[in-house]
Amino acid sequence: MRVAVIGGGPGGLYFAALAKQLSPHWEVTVWERDAADDTFGFGVVFSDETLDGIAQADPEIFTTMSAEFARWSDIDVRYKGQVLTSGGHGFAALGRKRLLAILQERCAALNVDVRYRTPAPPVAELAADYDLVVASDGVRSAARAAYADSFQPDLDERHCRYMWLATDKVFEAFTFIVAECDFGTVQVHAYPFDATRSTFIVEIDEDSWRRAGFAEYAARDHPPGSSDEESIRLCQEILADHLDGHRLIPNNSKWIRFTTVRNRTWRHGNVVLLGDAAHTAHFSIGSGTKLAMEDALALAACLHEQPDLTTALAAYEAERKPVVESTQRAAQASLEWFENVGRYTGQEPHQFAFNLLTRSRRVTHDNLRVRDREFTDAVEQAWHATTRSPITAAAVVPPMFRPFQLGGLHLRNRVVAPPVALYSAREGVPGDFDLVHLSTQTLGGAGLVIAGMTAVSPDARATSGCPGLHNDEQEAAWAEITDFIHRQSGARLGVQLTHAGRRAATGVPHTDGRSAPLGEHGWPLVAASALPWDSAASTPREATRQDMEDITGDFAAAARRADRAGFDALELQFGHGHLLSGFLSPLTNTRTDAYGGGLTIRLRFPVEVLQAVREVWPAGKALIVRISAADWAEGGTTQAEAVEIARALSQAGADAIDVSTGEVVAHERPRYGRSYQTPYADLIRNATGIPTIAVGAISTYDDVNSIILAGRADLCAVGRAQLHDPLWTLHAAAAQEYAGPAAPWPASWQAGSGRPPGARTDRVPPRLQLLRDAPAPVHQRWLPHTRATVAAAAVR
Repeated sequence: MRVAVIGGGPGGLYFAALAKQLSPHWEVTVWERDAADDTFGFGVVFSDETLDGIAQADPEIFTTMSAEFARWSDIDVRYKGQVLTSGGHGFAALGRKRLLAILQERCAALNVDVRYRTPAPPVAELAADYDLVVASDGVRSAARAAYADSFQPDLDERHCRYMWLATDKVFEAFTFIVAECDFGTVQVHAYPFDATRSTFIVEIDEDSWRRAGFAEYAARDHPPGSSDEESIRLCQEILADHLDGHRLIPNNSKWIRFTTVRNRTWRHGNVVLLGDAAHTAHFSIGSGTKLAMEDALALAACLHEQPDLTTALAAYEAERKPVVESTQRAAQASLEWFENVGRYTGQEPHQFAFNLLTRSRRVTHDNLRVRDREFTDAVEQAWHATTRSPITAAAVVPPMFRPFQLGGLHLRNRVVAPPVALYSAREGVPGDFDLVHLSTQTLGGAGLVIAGMTAVSPDARATSGCPGLHNDEQEAAWAEITDFIHRQSGARLGVQLTHAGRRAATGVPHTDGRSAPLGEHGWPLVAASALPWDSAASTPREATRQDMEDITGDFAAAARRADRAGFDALELQFGHGHLLSGFLSPLTNTRTDAYGGGLTIRLRFPVEVLQAVREVWPAGKALIVRISAADWAEGGTTQAEAVEIARALSQAGADAIDVSTGEVVAHERPRYGRSYQTPYADLIRNATGIPTIAVGAISTYDDVNSIILAGRADLCAVGRAQLHDPLWTLHAAAAQEYAGPAAPWPASWQAGSGRPPGARTDRVPPRLQLLRDAPAPVHQRWLPHTRATVAAAAVR
């Protein structure tokens, strides 16, 4: 087999070495346009997982690399004059130049033909002459561009500016520096990579970058290979307190924006992408070199395992793409956190450090607690001290079981059972199943349980199975439910009031979640504008001023009934494409009168409804508004608009915003994932100070604790997990060994509060080690202080 590799970086060289090692008879040729000793960048960080793979795949490379690693386990966060340290993480770093030398030596030993200072021939020419072409030619891949129609690349250039530098200050740990200056916030990602130097990446948002004067320096002509020396001098001045007299060292260092690279596919015929040509992940969660070397291992393995080239390339993509996409989701969350770091600089140092460490959602509260319990305890104590009822140092209360004051309503914990459409009502009257569902949710421990999708009028129903709160029979039925629940549980019970708008008059959904319009068997539809939900739906009429007055009255009347029926909280549905959501979104409000146009005008009718409800809803109870903070469609609600919507609703009387997204238009393209809507609750809470409820794919108590402790939301709505396990909150308390007043077991169920014994659970394992391994130290610093170590590094 004849293999051509475009690009002699770590990914390309490592693949060439592995391919030649597995199949010595293959002809493997690498083209590298730069000299063998040219390299850009400084240190490369590896995870233990990646190193395990290298150790298994090529012990010779691993042995040489590991002998020269800088190793440490601490992360330092420098913020507001403090240094907070979290241990137990585990890092290994190596200079990029040294890594390339190791790989070059291995390729030479295996007789790989590496051609330095030799640009690769055009990819089409290589594809014709070779059996396989591996395009490892970086972010600006010429091979990818040549077959862009097949690869369909998506190049997402981000907003911050950053510069890759080194320093002769040897940091002892992975160090995040967050420096607040008169022009804005500067952040640094720094880590050691040998006995004499550290990588030092300076990052700053665009507006602050311009205010600091960097734009003027960046605009000057900097020849290829040169660095922006004026900017580097200014960085050294701004960050002098953290450099302790040491210098910043450039290497073709200029301001750039990070580009996230994604491709629909990584293969075209016999051409395959590897490393940055296929994908990138923001440097704040790790090294692109790490991903490229993992790609190389998987590609070499698939070529060896599969019977033919086509099958091998398909297997490579099928194996690696999900791994990379998972990494990119974490990287996206991390880079967006740093893009918006100014949102969090009002937090006290412990909470800020915890927020930073959990930014990607891969590291969580429990995960940090296992790594460094002392750090997590300190974060919790600092956070508890800022709540309204501080606890003693000896008390152990997970964040999710801290009480919260929601408007005039006291909640015993931070868990919400969100509105669920049950479709079990008859003529809008809730029945036995509503009673069972809501009772189980409240007895299961949630602090607040909300009854779902309750119509304010007969024409406001989404389906014939939805409950209502617009006549005496419905009010009486709800009163029986609330009375029973209040007698049995200390949980609070709320109800969501809605007018379904253009989403009304549909059949009860099938098991696949889809429902069809009722057509002539339905009821009249009214909406912000005369736009059907989709091509199969009926077209609603545009709401008149009289319609709006009537609907406002319906909401107020339903709120009065909810109060009389004994509900503790009220949620108004202003999201998910229902009537009030239709007025808020520019995609569904095309009116040309006093209720259509800019955001302030689109807000007018929703605010009128909220104010009417606020006037009749008791101050001692909670009033929540649910919104869709994103439409997941081009031209929809922006993040800035979501913030302004929340501000306007708070000023009109909302005690909290339940922050959901989507379901506004049928052509939406949501980016689902674990706790995927939490960033919007985070945005609104930290931009406005308004209490928020995070909702959407939150399934574990670990995620709830992480969200609350980091300050991303005040309450967490756990939906499907509580349908799977209605006692989810009580089980979460038991798992955390919490048995306090925030999660009381009903007296009749007390015997089940412990985990029942199962097969072999009573087994006590014997000791099988003569001498047990000593536990790894939580805190490990990089301290290469001996003269011999420094001298050896200088020789290299």
